[in-house]
Amino acid sequence: MQFSESWLRQYVNPALDSKALGHAMTMAGLEVEEHYSVAPPFSQVVVAEIMSAEQHPDADRLRVCKVNAGTGSELQIVCGAPNARVGIKIPCALVGALLPPAEEGGKPFQIKVGKLRGVESQGMLCSGRELGLGDDHEGILELPLDAPVGANIREYLELDDQIYVIKLTPNKADCLSLAGLAREVAAITGAPLCGPSWTAPIPTIADTVKVQIDAPDLCGRFAGRVIRGVNPKAKTPDWIIQRLCHAGQRSISPLVDLSNYVMLEMGQPTHVFDLDQLQGDLHVRWAKPGEQIALLNEQTLNPIVQGEVSNQLAQGVGVVADNTGPVSLAGIMGGNVSAVSDDTVNIYVEAAFWWPAAIQGRARRFNFTTDAGHRFERGVDPAATVTHLEYLSSLILDVCGGQAGPIQDQITQLPERKPVCLRLQRAIDVIGIPLTTAIVSDVFTRLGFEFTVNDGADAAKTTFVVTPPSYRFDMEIEEDLIEEVARLYGFENIPDYPPTAALKMSAPPEARRSVHRLRHALAQAGYQEAVNFGFTDRESEARLSMHQGDESQTIQVRNPIANQYAVMRSTLWGGLLGNLRANLNRSSTRVRLFEIGRVFMRNPSQGESPGMVAGYDQPRRVGGLAYGSALPEQWASKSRAVDFFDVKGDLESAFAPLQFITAAAVHPALHPGRSAQIAFKVGKKTIPVGWIGELHPALQQAYELPQAPVLFECDWDALAEIGLPAPMEISKFPAVQRDLAVVVKQTVAAQTLLDAMGSAGQTLVRQVEVFDEFRPGPGSSSMAADEKSLAFRITLQNPAETLQDAQIDAAIAALLKALEKCCNARLR
Repeated sequence: MQFSESWLRQYVNPALDSKALGHAMTMAGLEVEEHYSVAPPFSQVVVAEIMSAEQHPDADRLRVCKVNAGTGSELQIVCGAPNARVGIKIPCALVGALLPPAEEGGKPFQIKVGKLRGVESQGMLCSGRELGLGDDHEGILELPLDAPVGANIREYLELDDQIYVIKLTPNKADCLSLAGLAREVAAITGAPLCGPSWTAPIPTIADTVKVQIDAPDLCGRFAGRVIRGVNPKAKTPDWIIQRLCHAGQRSISPLVDLSNYVMLEMGQPTHVFDLDQLQGDLHVRWAKPGEQIALLNEQTLNPIVQGEVSNQLAQGVGVVADNTGPVSLAGIMGGNVSAVSDDTVNIYVEAAFWWPAAIQGRARRFNFTTDAGHRFERGVDPAATVTHLEYLSSLILDVCGGQAGPIQDQITQLPERKPVCLRLQRAIDVIGIPLTTAIVSDVFTRLGFEFTVNDGADAAKTTFVVTPPSYRFDMEIEEDLIEEVARLYGFENIPDYPPTAALKMSAPPEARRSVHRLRHALAQAGYQEAVNFGFTDRESEARLSMHQGDESQTIQVRNPIANQYAVMRSTLWGGLLGNLRANLNRSSTRVRLFEIGRVFMRNPSQGESPGMVAGYDQPRRVGGLAYGSALPEQWASKSRAVDFFDVKGDLESAFAPLQFITAAAVHPALHPGRSAQIAFKVGKKTIPVGWIGELHPALQQAYELPQAPVLFECDWDALAEIGLPAPMEISKFPAVQRDLAVVVKQTVAAQTLLDAMGSAGQTLVRQVEVFDEFRPGPGSSSMAADEKSLAFRITLQNPAETLQDAQIDAAIAALLKALEKCCNARLR
């Protein structure tokens, strides 16, 4: 929000200088982002009149002017401006004047007596750019004919006026106008508030336009009136043009300027239709599929391209339409077909209250923004619609003339301002200052809130019941009122007490692994941590999710910050693959990445709890990938691509002391023959906790990767619980090793045999390791073509005594029997 200080002080004039006023607004939550003068510093520039303008004797483009600058004698100034002529008033820089530097950071330009092509020049006639008043330098700046000769140009044009640029938070829609800002400044400083005064036009004609509101969820109030016989070529008053300019708006035409002026001053966007271009009655409704509208910004669009809209409030686009179709995008921008022009004679002026939910995001959907949409999507005062329409009508009649008809005001449904309760003790606890009933009552009175006080015996029993004004859409809960109390009390008046707490050195739980410990373990294995958004794009989610093809499981973001963040991620792999591509595009050849973060999945059985949302699971996971060579480039070993077993070894080291098993399984995003499910053995149960494997070849091609990375992802909760260490006495007796080779079908995994031997219940067996695998060649007589031989090294030990051959043989026999029973194995 940009405005001039002089405009603000016509409403409220606190006893503060410009700097103090800006500081007061900032400390009350209205952050002053920029503060500067209308024009940069310059001196000795006065209003002058050109008395004569003769052609330079030696230059075709120069003129020798005689200028009356109020100095008592005419000055001779050589000027090259094409518009230099007798009788106009212009800014004249006298000899010795200092003008703004031509470039930022340069030195001021001093005016001296000089000669141009042999003719003496005693000053300089200035363009707007030379005074820092814009980029126009095609000619000298022409002033009104009644400008007093000799007057200081800074005083005459009010160039010392200050411009404020306020950075408003989205909840402060009530301050998107001069009237709203003045109301805030009056509450902050205690200065009296003065509003604009005008006389409501008296209808002199009976003409009306029939308007029907077909969508009450789009428009809550619609008011309009006919004005006939306006002069669209009238001149917008200079004071309005100046205020618009200081607010960052350019003058277009009187009707548009007056509409913009009311929006900036009152906060109510309005629209002026060319009445003769409207065909029949007006309908306020949702756009229909296939309809087209040409907007004032010369953009032609289809609000609804095709298909019926199931939820108009979320997806529909509102329009104002006549019998031929849409003539305006509701609350956003008018249509070109009904725009006012220099030929306009009769107009229809409307002001409305559009529901914020019906306007939010619509302009951005079509890749543009408007001041009207910016205000309507945050909330415009519905109670002042007719008042502001009367104000605009009065200005139009004063500037453009005409005859006004009666105002037609239709109300379907307006926002209900529900009372909000504030507990005095709650405000004291949150703000941290000793508030009293008198202090809080004074704040609400200054803000113009209607309230009642239930004054109890102490602060714990005192409550305020506040009815927010119609223009305060941000007053809904108790915390909103507490914020208002803190703002008006003054943030800088709240004492700064450092927090105090008893220090306690608590040991980390030994049975639970910290996330930092796992981070360090993965970093030591050569992985670097990545941090990605919890959002992802639809395409990546569809490619990598376990629920491929089931759109119902996808969690959509209602208001995504960008198209690539439209859904919530159900896996960490999407972000990591994006990181991998970014690294490869920057010439990295060996990449190791991991991420620890939350994923999001639907779960109807999940209830509401602290940190959890009903209907959704948000588990924490550890994911990562490895790409490129297995080892950094070196002379001692040949280069080879990283594979499944390299990453599995990294995880075994990082997850220690936990030991996991892997079993071949199919994941939609992983290579069918090079992927496995990670699981933990808990008693006789196998609990799956994650996945590991190469990226699917189709996805490798989709992501344009020269090599398939190896991916992994595990549930953090399963990795965090490592349990307490179980100490064992070191045996004094030697261990014994025996080798056992068995023949099984090639489809039987080695892990299946290890599980079978583990379930045999042999207490003397300390360790079983696979050390050899043999597959027969064609024509082998020892085993069939679909069989293989696996050799195991078994370590046995008795902590109480030396093992005897009988004990060893019995243990080996039990293991072999378990293999025969569970895996149909035979001794080789």
